[in-house]
Amino acid sequence: MVEKNKSFQVGAHIVMVFLSLCCILPFVLLIASSFTDENELIRSGYSFIPAKFSLDAYSYMFKSSNKIFSAYGITILSTVVGTVAGLTMTILMAYPLSRRDLPGRNALAFYVFFTMLFSGGLVPTYIMYTRYIKVSSTIWALIIPSLLVNAFYVIMMRTYFNTNIPDAVIEAARIDGAGEFRILGTVVVPMSVPMIATMTLLIGLSYWNDWKNGLYYLQQTKSLYSIQVLLNEMLRDVQALKSGMDAASAAEISATMPSTGIRMAIAVVGVLPVLVVYPFFQKYFVKGITIGAVKG
Repeated sequence: MVEKNKSFQVGAHIVMVFLSLCCILPFVLLIASSFTDENELIRSGYSFIPAKFSLDAYSYMFKSSNKIFSAYGITILSTVVGTVAGLTMTILMAYPLSRRDLPGRNALAFYVFFTMLFSGGLVPTYIMYTRYIKVSSTIWALIIPSLLVNAFYVIMMRTYFNTNIPDAVIEAARIDGAGEFRILGTVVVPMSVPMIATMTLLIGLSYWNDWKNGLYYLQQTKSLYSIQVLLNEMLRDVQALKSGMDAASAAEISATMPSTGIRMAIAVVGVLPVLVVYPFFQKYFVKGITIGAVKG
């Protein structure tokens, strides 16, 4: 029996190492390619060790757009504000749904779930946000549309509250004279740190990686571009520049413009802050995503 357990553990470790390498190696290849000379990339393809080290892709990217640091600031601002607002609204929506004595609880839960299956579509959504909510050409265009409250996150948070916050604890707080907001702030939230950290990471990633809202609502206000929108525009500009040339001109411009390497550099610039922040949330993320996914 001991030998079987040992063999299983060895096999499990081998599988996990293999899966970990499948996740890590693409990032290593991405970073290495972004530091490889453009001609070497075209001639030899991608490799984990740059055959010829070059900073041309990063140099071209930062020289061609002096708005990158401003875009980083906009992205950080929208991510922080959006994450705090989204997390607050998610908790305020999930907590009432977790209480079995809430009047109309099932109807409200169905309404939340229904939005996961159907949406009004892009055109009605665009009209609503631009004509009635008027987020166009404002910083709110990066915060409110489609990202502020996610039904899936609400259901995960509600499930966590149902399965990990004992009713006896809440009843004890009520007997002591605590109201609902005090119970939420002093009892429920402190007992939900793993799930809140998980939601913070998921919501923050949604805001950090979003580029569609900027594309839809900020076309007339490029000074509010987030880093993802700006990098996407730079990539489209490079592609448009090459596609509008004849073969000879395209070959000539490829020698001076790192069109392949810049794709790698853009990906690195976009994903690097996430890779730096993720380890601090990992222990909460694993616990929260596992417990919150249990059916309540």
